[in-house]
Amino acid sequence: MPTNMLKYVIIATGALFAVLIMAYVILNKKMQKSEYQQIKKLRQGTKSNNFSFEVLYQKLYITYSKIPFLKAYILKLRRRLEILNVDDEYVTRRDSAKILSRVLLIIIPIITGSIILAHTNYLTLSIILIFEIFMVDNFIDNMVDKMDNNLLKEQLEFFAEIRHAYHEFNMVEEAIYQISQDDEKNISKQGEKIYEVLIANDPETELEKYYDIAPNPYLKEFAGISYLTKEFGDRKVDKTSLYLKNVSNITEEMQIEILKRDKIDYVFQSLSIISIVPVLGLEPLKNWAVGNFSFTQSFYSGKGGMVVQILIILLTVICYLLLRKVKNNGSTDKSTQNTQNPWQEKVYKNPIGKKIVNLFVPKKGTKDYIKVQKLLKDSASKLKMEWLYVNRITVAIVTLLVSLFLFVQLHKVAVNWVYTEPTTDYNIMTGLTGNDLAQAQAVTESDNKFLDMFKGKINTTEQDIITAMEKSKDYSDSTEEDIQKAAERVYKKLQKINKEVLGWFEVLLAVIFMVLAYMSPIWLMMFQLKMRMMEMEDEVMQFQTIILMLMRIERVNVEIILEWLERYANIFKEPISRCVNNYESGAWEALEVMRNETNYPLFIRIVESLQAAVEKIPIRDAFDELDSDRDYYQAKRRESNDRLISRKAMIGKVIGFAPMVVMFVGYLIVPLVFIGLTSMSSSMTSIQ
Repeated sequence: MPTNMLKYVIIATGALFAVLIMAYVILNKKMQKSEYQQIKKLRQGTKSNNFSFEVLYQKLYITYSKIPFLKAYILKLRRRLEILNVDDEYVTRRDSAKILSRVLLIIIPIITGSIILAHTNYLTLSIILIFEIFMVDNFIDNMVDKMDNNLLKEQLEFFAEIRHAYHEFNMVEEAIYQISQDDEKNISKQGEKIYEVLIANDPETELEKYYDIAPNPYLKEFAGISYLTKEFGDRKVDKTSLYLKNVSNITEEMQIEILKRDKIDYVFQSLSIISIVPVLGLEPLKNWAVGNFSFTQSFYSGKGGMVVQILIILLTVICYLLLRKVKNNGSTDKSTQNTQNPWQEKVYKNPIGKKIVNLFVPKKGTKDYIKVQKLLKDSASKLKMEWLYVNRITVAIVTLLVSLFLFVQLHKVAVNWVYTEPTTDYNIMTGLTGNDLAQAQAVTESDNKFLDMFKGKINTTEQDIITAMEKSKDYSDSTEEDIQKAAERVYKKLQKINKEVLGWFEVLLAVIFMVLAYMSPIWLMMFQLKMRMMEMEDEVMQFQTIILMLMRIERVNVEIILEWLERYANIFKEPISRCVNNYESGAWEALEVMRNETNYPLFIRIVESLQAAVEKIPIRDAFDELDSDRDYYQAKRRESNDRLISRKAMIGKVIGFAPMVVMFVGYLIVPLVFIGLTSMSSSMTSIQ
């Protein structure tokens, strides 16, 4: 029976296997004849086996958005790239992830190198790592500036093609539409946006919206001129289309700006790195000096070396921030700060925080309030008065705490050096080696036992140490003279250790540093104001170009010119805005107030010409010299830009090389010479 059952099971299994094979063959033949093969071919045609960076950047963007630290940087990048990409979410995400990935590829090796070089000095390492975090902002700014400069160069080609298209179609909107069909260029997106503005039902309102998102003033000028030409028509001036002549004026402005940016980038391309090098070179320089001149070990391992390190790091941070202010070439708006609900606003909304801040904020209407408010406006700061004082108070408190912490750490460093310094009765210029070093370290270890015994006991006398030594096994075979000599040595060390406590003078220094830190935001805005003042002449010459474009267009009046100047103004924005607001109550009087508020001669000359155009003569006659002396003003502007770049280069070089000079002079040459002479003098005395 079992044999028959086994036979039946084998037969059934074989039959089932044969049925499965037949079913597979039949289904395979049917699938070959059906639409399955067509679907398979379509899938293979759309499937890509190659690696795609586009997909990778989209995935990286999502990943970066989930990481707390990187999320803040990716959002900053978004706010700046959205302007360049005109609401193209895919491209904005791709460019954001691409820039941040490149920054990480640069900064991670630097951080790794810092950890390797300064891993033994935790204080210096922590400061360097914090500072390198701020370097990320600089890398991001440089990469976004590069994209903005590329957009500006694309505009040159775009405007050149506009000229040909306008000759062909003789319609502004049609010419812009035809040239904007190239999807590979960023400028094409801007052209499409301007075209949508021109054909909108309410183009004036849409134009005002575009002014808020335009990536640079030259596209604003182009959009505005295109709108005015479409509304009021074009006409011939000196046998040339007025619209094309204005486009040429904008092109000349862009060419001057591109040359200016290229020169500034060339001057400052290495200064930021030069200002950072001292921070990264502190530990290698210290190791080299100690390795070649061992008598400097006492300086670099003691309090003096730590103080110089902290000063160099602090100077490097200050110079790095100032360099960014000096280099600022006015391209894409650098302000990526959240002005809707920043952390300052959250602090100020807190009842306790609001009470504390209000104690420092000057009362409205007072002289101090007006002075600070004017400084905020003149320096183009986006901070509110309350936010500024939140920053000042926060920086002051952090500086006080950090100063006290550093003073405590300095005392620990000094105490640690007393415990670790090899103990000898003489100085050797070349340092200790071999048996001499082992004996010196043995003496140090023996002294440390008695230092631990009497540490913190201020009333300890030399006799107490002698008594302890006589009872110690280390001096069981020593003579009274040896014990006396050792006790004197330990007593001197003990006095050094007991003095290394936080004193009133250091607390006073911390308070002074706190006051300086409290004033630093104001001083930084003053420095930024000085840098903006250097741009005055360049801005006034931009005003001249705008007036030159507008003065020959029909129906353009002084009020329209003022509105255009307000739109593109930076340094003179406040007085022009007040003039526009007061224009209805009296045109000449509003211009006179603006004239009295400024003291820059070239700007005053423009205001006087506007006053003449209000009451006496037409606009084209009031500014006739702008057209007749166009070549002179262009040459003057180029010369002015050269002088501006030279001044910035001089200031930048002084600031950029300051940390390097201080590092070599203060951290290497001075200690080397001073300690070398001191050691030599002590050695000569010992020999005598």
